[in-house]
Amino acid sequence: MPDLREIYRANVAPELVKEFGFSNLMEAPRVFKVVLNIGLGEALDNAKALDAAMADLATITGQQPVITRARKSIANFKLREGQAIGTKVTLRGARMWEFLDRLMHIALPRVRDFRGLPPTGFDGRGNFTLGLRDQLAFPEIDYDNIDRLRGMEITLVTTAPDDEQGLRLLTRLGMPFRERVN
Repeated sequence: MPDLREIYRANVAPELVKEFGFSNLMEAPRVFKVVLNIGLGEALDNAKALDAAMADLATITGQQPVITRARKSIANFKLREGQAIGTKVTLRGARMWEFLDRLMHIALPRVRDFRGLPPTGFDGRGNFTLGLRDQLAFPEIDYDNIDRLRGMEITLVTTAPDDEQGLRLLTRLGMPFRERVN
């Protein structure tokens, strides 16, 4: 079976050029990067939570995550500037395409009561963000080895100028969107 990058080059990009009337193949929108993020409010009290979240992200992506730190101090949240509050990974190139393939064909179908992604997750600039309630959707994560369930946010950054082109790109790649109800 061809990988997702080959499917994009052979089928998706030419279809997008035809559909939107671009003058050449390089104008077609493409997936630029994928960012996985786990925000950890509990990291303020429990330092081990950050290590466990980093291990989970490293297992899922095959890449070492970085720690995200607070930009501002917020007294109500007992948060100080520079404190570790999460972890993230940015995927590009071959790892990105391989992760997208696993996300669409393995992880999302494993989510309980999954009926498709809502097409409302676009940001107005063609980028799509989805949230997962727990890391168990990925088969790499062993249920017996996790300390607790943690949600994560996955952002697909595209070169599409608007949501319509971003939606068409991701739909053609095989992202399982739910039907729009107007």
